[in-house]
Amino acid sequence: MGLNFATELSKMLVSLEDQIGIHLSSNFYPPVPSSMIKPCIEAINAYNNEDYNREIEMPRGVHYRGGDYAPVHAIIENHRLDPWLVIEDY
Repeated sequence: MGLNFATELSKMLVSLEDQIGIHLSSNFYPPVPSSMIKPCIEAINAYNNEDYNREIEMPRGVHYRGGDYAPVHAIIENHRLDPWLVIEDY
């Protein structure tokens, strides 16, 4: 499980929503609630569109540092979404 599993998931021919759902429910203990699938996808899309400073609204009942919004980098880091990021080599 973990990074290797997430990397394999990111290459599967299933929807991004299904990939993230499996990742959040399988690679974390306790599992991350499915309500975080949408914010994770928004964070991935924002990062891949170079919108690094975007603040993403959290689902009801989920807070980031006491607020209702979290920065893209925090969602990516805290949910280990690196396998879904487009990262160019220099």
